[in-house]
Amino acid sequence: MPGSDRRFRLTIGKMAVLLASLLAAPVRADEPSSDQPTGPADYDSKISDSDREHWAFQPVRRPAVPAVNDGRWIRNPIDAFLLAKLEEKGWSPAAPASTPALVRRMYFDVNGLPPTPDELAAVVNDRSADAIEKLVDELLARPAYGERWGRHWLDLVRYAETNGYERDGAKPHVWRYRDYVINSFNADKSFDRFLLEQLAGDELPDASPETVIALGYYRLGPWDDEPADPAEDRSDQLDDMVATTSHVFLGLTLACARCHNHKFEPLTTLDYYRLTAIFNPLQRFQAGRADLDAPVGNAAQLAALAERDKQIGELLAKIVSVRDAARQTLLALSDSGFDPAVVAAFQAKPEERTPEQTTLVTQNTKALDEKVSGTLPEDARRHIAECERAIAELKRQTPDLPRAYYVYEPTPVPPTTHVLLRGKATRPGIVATPGVPVVLASRQPEFPPPSNTSTQRRLTLARWLASPDNPLTARVIVNRVWQFHFGEGLVRTPSDFGVMGHPPTHPELLDYLAAELIRHGWSLKWLHRQILTSSAYRMSKKWRDDYGASDPENRLWWRFPYRRLEVEAIRDAMLSASGRLNRDMFGPAMYPYIPKEALAANSDPDKVWPDFDEVAASRRTVYAFIKRSLVVPMIEVLDLCDTTRSSAKRAVTSVAPQALTLFNGHFVNEQAAQFAARLEREAPDDRSSQIDRAYQLAFSRVPTAAERGTALDFVQQETARLMEESTSASQPLGEAAARHQALVQLCRVIFNMNEFVYPD
Repeated sequence: MPGSDRRFRLTIGKMAVLLASLLAAPVRADEPSSDQPTGPADYDSKISDSDREHWAFQPVRRPAVPAVNDGRWIRNPIDAFLLAKLEEKGWSPAAPASTPALVRRMYFDVNGLPPTPDELAAVVNDRSADAIEKLVDELLARPAYGERWGRHWLDLVRYAETNGYERDGAKPHVWRYRDYVINSFNADKSFDRFLLEQLAGDELPDASPETVIALGYYRLGPWDDEPADPAEDRSDQLDDMVATTSHVFLGLTLACARCHNHKFEPLTTLDYYRLTAIFNPLQRFQAGRADLDAPVGNAAQLAALAERDKQIGELLAKIVSVRDAARQTLLALSDSGFDPAVVAAFQAKPEERTPEQTTLVTQNTKALDEKVSGTLPEDARRHIAECERAIAELKRQTPDLPRAYYVYEPTPVPPTTHVLLRGKATRPGIVATPGVPVVLASRQPEFPPPSNTSTQRRLTLARWLASPDNPLTARVIVNRVWQFHFGEGLVRTPSDFGVMGHPPTHPELLDYLAAELIRHGWSLKWLHRQILTSSAYRMSKKWRDDYGASDPENRLWWRFPYRRLEVEAIRDAMLSASGRLNRDMFGPAMYPYIPKEALAANSDPDKVWPDFDEVAASRRTVYAFIKRSLVVPMIEVLDLCDTTRSSAKRAVTSVAPQALTLFNGHFVNEQAAQFAARLEREAPDDRSSQIDRAYQLAFSRVPTAAERGTALDFVQQETARLMEESTSASQPLGEAAARHQALVQLCRVIFNMNEFVYPD
C-alpha cells in the first residue's frame, strides 16, 4: 500500500467490492466450484517473493549504532538512534525532567505505585552519578514490578475471571494463571521460555506444575456453556486460540483468514487452518458443559493421584454397599418405622420412581440414614471403619494436588483438521496439516511424531516462535515493552506488523533492540534497564510549537509524552495515599465494592457478588475479580480493556461518568475519608502541615505558596459552611467535626486533580 504510513482508507468503491464478495452466494460443499482450492499448493501459490519483502518479514539484523554530532546526550545506544533522526531535521531533544518528576514517573511506570516521601527524598538526596541506575535496579527487583507488568500481559491474553455469555460462570482457579504471570515477570523468566510454557507447558521435557498452570493461556477467553451449535462453537474456540496467538506473539491479524484468504495481508486460509491443526488436539476439562478445573502436577504426580483416587473409589463403593445392604434390611422390617409408601419409594429403582416417590425419598433420606447408622451391626461398623482408615492413609501417602484451570490433550493421536469453506464447520474442505504462515517460513518446521502423551505440535510451534530465525517474535515484544514505557510503540499498531499496519518510526532501533534482547537471553529486565537508563526516557514533556507543527504525534520522540494512568494505578495510588493499601499478593481474587444499584439488574443480585470486605478489597487492583457481565463500575468507566479478545493498548477516553465516579463514587469518598484521617494522625492540629503532607503523598512534591494558601482558604470556608448548614440540626456539627469533614473534601479534590492521574 503506498503512502508513508500505509494506512488503509476504504473508499466507497472498495467498500462496494468488498460487500459484493462477502454477500456472494456460498458454494455448496458437495459441488466445488472451479476456483475452489483443491490442495495446499493452490493456497501457497498465492504468496510471492514480493510479499516476503515486507520489512516485518525480513530477518532481524543488528544494525550499527549511528554516529551523532552531540555525544553529550548519549547514555546508551537508544539515544543514538533517536538523536540521529532528530539531528537530520536540525532538532534537539527536550530538556531532562526534574529528578522528583523522573522518580515519580519511574515508580508508576515500573511498580504502578507512587514513591513515598521518604523514597523520593532518598533519591533526590543521592548525589552519586548512578543514583537513577540504582533506582531502576531497585524498582525492577520489587514484587510490585510483576504486579504492574503482569497486568499488561493479562490485557494481551484476554484475562478475566469468568466465561461471559448468559450465565457468565466463574473460571475455577483461573487466578493461578494470573499468579504465574506475576511470578514470571518478577523472576525475569526469559521471554522465549515464557512463550514455551504458555503454548506447550505440558510438552516440555522438564514439564512441571508451573508450566502446566501456564496452559491456562488457552482458556482465558469467553466460553459459551450452552451453544446453539456445538460444532460452530468448537470452531469459535479454536479461532480464539489462533487469533490470540497470532496477535500476541506474531503481531499479525491471521484470524481474518478464517473464511477466505486475507484481503490485505499475504496470509491464506490454509495458513489459518495449519495453525488450527496445531491447537485442535486440545480439550477443556468438562462434565457435560460444566467448566472444570483439574489437579496440576507432573506426569508421575498425576498418575499417582489417579491411582489413589481409583483405590479410594473402590473403598467408597464398599462403604456404600454395606450401607445399602443395611438400609434394605431395615426397610424390610415390619417395624421399620416408615410409612409403607416411603418404604416402597426407597425400594423402587431410581429410574422407575414416580415423581411422588422421588419426593418421598428426598424428604426421608436423612431420617433413614440416621436410623441405619444407629442399627448397623458391629461387623458392618468395623468394615466401614477399616475402609475409612485406608482412605485416610491413601490421602496421607498421596496428598491432593493443587487445582488449576488449563487444557490437555486426551490422546496423542491428533484429530483431522479441515479447511472450513467460508469458515463453516458444516463445510469441510481439504485436510490441513500443522504448519506456520508460509510468508514467514521458507520451509515449514518439522513436526515430530507424537509422544506417548501428546502430539508435540504445540511444542514445535512454540520453538519456531521463539527461534531467533523468526522475524517477528522479538520485534513484537520489544515494541510492546517500548509502548508500555512511552505510551506508543515504535510500531504504533502493536498487534499488526503486517502491510496494513504502521511502519516503525525507527526501524533500525527496533531491530537493534530485538537483536540485543535475543543476545541477552530474552531478558525483559535487561530491556527495561536499557530504556529506563536512557536520556530519551529522562526527557521532560516540554512542548515546542515549531516541532509540534511538523510532528504533532511525536513520532521522532523529541519529548516524553503525556500519559494518563490506567485504572489499576489510579485506584492503587488512592489506596497508597490513604494508607489503606493491602500488600497481600496472590491467591483468589478480591471483590471491590459494587453499588446495589449496579447489582439490581442482575438476575440474582443477592448472590452474584459477595459481601464487601474492606480489608481484602484494599489489595492491588490486579487482584480484582473481573466478571465479564458485571465489571466493577469504577474499573469499567476508567477504561479497562476489552477482555473478550487480545488488547494491545488501553483506550483513553474522557467521558462524564469518569468525573462522576471520581467525585461521587463510593471508593473515592471512602479513600478521601481515610486520607484525611491519616493526615490528622501524621500532622495533628496543623492545617498547613497537613496540606503539605497531602501533596507529598498524592503528588510527590510540596505545594507552592499559592496552592497552600488556596487549600487553607478552602478548608476554612468549607468548615464555616458545614457548621452553618448544621445549625438547624438536632445535633449541630462541632468545629472539630466540621474541620475534619472539610479536610475530607480537600482530599477528595486532590484525588480529582489532573496531576493525580497524569503523574509527571
